[in-house]
Amino acid sequence: MASGSSGNCYYLGCDDGGIIIDAGVSLRSLTKTLSTEGIALAGHVMGVLLTHEHADHIKGLGKLLKAHHLPVFASEPTLDAIRNSSYHGYMLDGAKQITIEQFTPFTVAGFTIEPFCVPHDSACNMGYHIYRGEFAFTLITDAGHITEAMYHYARKAKYLVLEANYDPTMLRLGRYSAILKARVAGPRGHLSNIESAQMLQTVYHDEMQHVWLCHLSHENNHPELCYKTFEQELLAAGISLEQDLNLETLRRTTPSRLYLLPE
Repeated sequence: MASGSSGNCYYLGCDDGGIIIDAGVSLRSLTKTLSTEGIALAGHVMGVLLTHEHADHIKGLGKLLKAHHLPVFASEPTLDAIRNSSYHGYMLDGAKQITIEQFTPFTVAGFTIEPFCVPHDSACNMGYHIYRGEFAFTLITDAGHITEAMYHYARKAKYLVLEANYDPTMLRLGRYSAILKARVAGPRGHLSNIESAQMLQTVYHDEMQHVWLCHLSHENNHPELCYKTFEQELLAAGISLEQDLNLETLRRTTPSRLYLLPE
């Protein structure tokens, strides 16, 4: 429903129910988007997974939980960071909070979910590998560098959401301060187009069907540039975007179309 520094939010559903991953959009926007697709938030969505506590991932959480009384699944450091925040502490008041741990599967809405740590300058950022039967989906966002766990779970995915935040040249020449540039490009910041493309070269397999590039920077990236970088890097490894893999850049501030993902 959004993917960028202004807000991040995803919906994943099946016949047994649905889940929201991050709540960085307003309740009104979330409800309207799902309703347009014929999806009722009430009675269908069964939980909210949080990657981490930064505002662009949780700013709509308080009203969502108050309206629909959904359980929140997050690491204990993430829950603590929200509770102790002077801006966001109220969001979890009265909410059912379920602590998750790295590599420990749990089940929501018919999906089995395995969290894994992703390096970022937050209390504890999580990626998610989500599966049901032959369906396998992995989400990795806000990653400062690539880890073995990220490689492992990306290789298991038929459907992959992968961060491609910035173009190094645009970041270097852009108007960010030197401190912010160092933060973005640092080991607890974000992945560049080239880093993500090279990771995808490594984890691609014949059963991988669709990859979405997420969290593109408004200031330091462009969808066409991002796509071209991936196209060139993958082609160098013998992977054709015309024949072997569907690849798309996600919109920063508006919903994508609804994707129907077969097993």
